[in-house]
Amino acid sequence: MSEKNDEAGIWDRARADSGEAFAELFRRHRDAVFRRASALVDRRQDAEDATAVAFFELWRKRKSVVLVDGTVLPWLLVTVANTARNQRRGGIRYRRLLAAIPRSETGDAEHEAMVSMETQILGIRLREALSTLDPKDAALLTLTALDGLTIADAAPLVGLKAGAARTRLMRARRRLQQDLGSNPPHLTWFLSEGERA
Repeated sequence: MSEKNDEAGIWDRARADSGEAFAELFRRHRDAVFRRASALVDRRQDAEDATAVAFFELWRKRKSVVLVDGTVLPWLLVTVANTARNQRRGGIRYRRLLAAIPRSETGDAEHEAMVSMETQILGIRLREALSTLDPKDAALLTLTALDGLTIADAAPLVGLKAGAARTRLMRARRRLQQDLGSNPPHLTWFLSEGERA
């Protein structure tokens, strides 16, 4: 029996929660999935992250994923491609955020150091504030603000309907604004975007 032909049996065991079977699928397909991710992102670390996400999603959705031509590889390749594209969009938005942070026109080293420190502190405060949110709400904020997904696209990824996701997103942004105190101008996009249906 060829390796491809026996994958259906391995997948059945993985769907029945066999970690050993899932590890075998990972061994078989990780290189192809990583190559696909590498073609879509600039950094090796991003390709590794996208590969990990694809396999994590395969495990998480194992009860519903259907084999294509006797293998999970097509599903993995589509998932890693979507993940890598979202990473690229998120990276672009993150670089845009960094570029929007006010810089000293005079090149004053002390001012530059203060801006850098304030930015780091703001990042820590934002992470802490996000960690107090319900995980679904934090995921919605990240998917819409950083990854650039619409609410309609992000909602099913966290197990919600679009209407419920829109309401939760609005409340989550309000809560973050309260937790962060005065709304920092360079985080306005993070706290207000995600309205697109």
